[in-house]
Amino acid sequence: MSFLVSRRSLLTGLSLIGVSTISACAQFPKQSLSVASPLIPAPLEPTPEKGPIEVAGPEAARASSDYANMYAAVEDGGRALPAIPFAKVDERFLRQIVVDDPTGEKPGTLVVNTTDKYLYWVLKDGKAMRYGVGLGRQGYSWKGRAIVQWKRKWPTWTPPSTMISRDPKLEKWRQGMPPGISNPLGSRALYIFKDGVDTLYRIHGSPDWKSIGKSASSGCVRMFNQDVMDLYDRVPSKTPLLVI
Repeated sequence: MSFLVSRRSLLTGLSLIGVSTISACAQFPKQSLSVASPLIPAPLEPTPEKGPIEVAGPEAARASSDYANMYAAVEDGGRALPAIPFAKVDERFLRQIVVDDPTGEKPGTLVVNTTDKYLYWVLKDGKAMRYGVGLGRQGYSWKGRAIVQWKRKWPTWTPPSTMISRDPKLEKWRQGMPPGISNPLGSRALYIFKDGVDTLYRIHGSPDWKSIGKSASSGCVRMFNQDVMDLYDRVPSKTPLLVI
């Protein structure tokens, strides 16, 4: 369930920086992606859209119960994800519906606000589902319009050579780190393309729940595993994305 809040803010007047490839965020599945040739992904699973469940009141006890359900331990794909200790998380970064969508985008659009560290899934009737995210270090972030080209459950993570050079301990994963609860891409990953070219920018889960709401990963958007699983089920491929 999602805690209902009211929040107005203006995102107009923001300048969008042109798209560029970010090698520092090269977190991609073992099926390496080539920016020079078209990608032929594995068949995507059907992703029926979830209807958001709204909580009508601000009662603390009710909200706590909702969050306990959202962030409970879960078995998925033969893997056991631990519960998120949501009581230790700033409530701003917990999944919730905002009744006054601040993005100005049409329903069915993803918007990442890098200043506030929120990801919005724009709904109908002026609402949006808001998730807290962890973002790339200053200087690595990417901004612009693109699309979610495709998605993966339990993706493989392959560190780029430059990252291995900085941290030789990653050499053992040069051919890819198998999926799992310790994998940096977490339980789900959304792959972002611009004009048919892989930006190497990802929206993905993370085993490090403490990083949500902070600057952490080099260029990518990381989420609680439970939140990225929820988002994965809502968002079809070719969904438009705006990063501001």
